[in-house]
Amino acid sequence: MISRNSEPAHARVEDEANSGLPPPRVGVDPIQPSASFKNKAYAALKDVIVSMDVYRSRSDIRLDERRLALEFGISRTPVREAMAQLERDGIVRSVPRRGIYVVRKTRREVIEMITAWAALESMAARLITQSASGEEIASLRRMFATFEGGEGRRQAR
Repeated sequence: MISRNSEPAHARVEDEANSGLPPPRVGVDPIQPSASFKNKAYAALKDVIVSMDVYRSRSDIRLDERRLALEFGISRTPVREAMAQLERDGIVRSVPRRGIYVVRKTRREVIEMITAWAALESMAARLITQSASGEEIASLRRMFATFEGGEGRRQAR
């Protein structure tokens, strides 16, 4: 490498180190990691499963790792990793030597989830109203009045 300065590079480094000034820094932004194929496959599979009507048919819904990898245009490893994450989340179950199947919740499990969800939402509403301003409370009352009048129910259907 050709240096435009007549003194050797190591001498300049020593002079800069002895000058008491911090070394010059290159101003770059941190590199943001993009979503991995595993994360993209996980998100895509979860979205598809959540949007499915898994109760329409009594037959099990089997996920084919090879076919999914081909459709995604990626190797089987990220699909396998995504399915492992979905299994940890309770969305699918792995049956040895059979395959991976979408989990159907029982009626009791669905009722338990809805009950827990309602309890969490009511607790969240109570906590937020403790620190809400009068204007925010009035806004909530107007919104609830809409639902009590039936307008909100018709829009939700």
